[in-house]
This record gives sequence, C-alpha cells and structure tokens, in this order.
Amino acid sequence: MSGTTNTGTEGRGATRRRGSGAGRTRAEVSAGGVVYRRRRGSPEVALAARRTRRGHLVWGLPKGEVEADETPEEAAVREVREETGLLARIVEPLGDIRYVYVWGGVRVRKRVHFFLMRATGGRLADHDEEMEDVRWFPLDRAVRLAAYRGEREVLSRAAERLA
Repeated sequence: MSGTTNTGTEGRGATRRRGSGAGRTRAEVSAGGVVYRRRRGSPEVALAARRTRRGHLVWGLPKGEVEADETPEEAAVREVREETGLLARIVEPLGDIRYVYVWGGVRVRKRVHFFLMRATGGRLADHDEEMEDVRWFPLDRAVRLAAYRGEREVLSRAAERLA
C-alpha cells in the first residue's frame, strides 16, 4: 500500500455523538494537490488556511470531494482553482492518505488522492470564501506548517520529487 497513510489525525477535535447517529458510517473520496512554483531555483508551495470547528487557523493542502461526474485528477485541478485561485497542471500522483473522523454523529472514512501540480497561472487573491488565507511558502517551511501528519507526509514526498 505504498503512498498511503493511515493517520486518523485529520478529524481530530471531532467528537462522536451518542444516539441515533452512532454506528453509521459513510465513505468519502476527495482529491487535492501540492501546487508548486520555483523562485530563485527553490520550490515554493501554496497552502490554504481555514478555521477548524474550534476556531483555530490551520494551514493545509487544497482538497475537496470528487464529484460523481469527475475523475480524481479533474477534482484536484478544480479544487486547487477554487480554494487557491491558482491554475495548475498535474505532474504526477503523490499517493493517497486515509483517515476517519466523525461529523454529526456519522463516522466518515475518507480517502484523499494527492497530485504534484505545477502552477500555470491564476492569482491567490481569487481563492474562494472557504479559505481564510492562501500563501506561497518555501517547501521546507510548508512541511512544518501543515497541520495534519498525512499532509506533511504528502509534502515530504513532493519535496523528494522536486529535489
């Protein structure tokens, strides 16, 4: 299962509710990207910041649900455009992460396909309202800033390929 991480940390902070929803499970499939550009020969990547349910600002990779009529690759390009304002082209797959969280009393088993993507245009200022902020970071700093272990591992894979 190379390229897959089972972290269980992305949903940390969510609580399981007892009652009518307990025991229900659903699967979600998402896709996202590590979008990079080179500045003075060094890679920078775009991270997006959002608020957690507890109100903390966390930095992470752009990602979102794969719609019924699209491939993971198409979803990754769309989500990057929506959440960062950037246009990007897929270079290669970076593998998947898997985790479980509880939302509204339902256990969600999530799989996220990640792709290494080269920025080809767009503006960070054009990101959607779901993101509080979007910025470019040197790749080594982005690895440290990403809030979730699975995403830090994906960023580390990207760093290996961009070295």
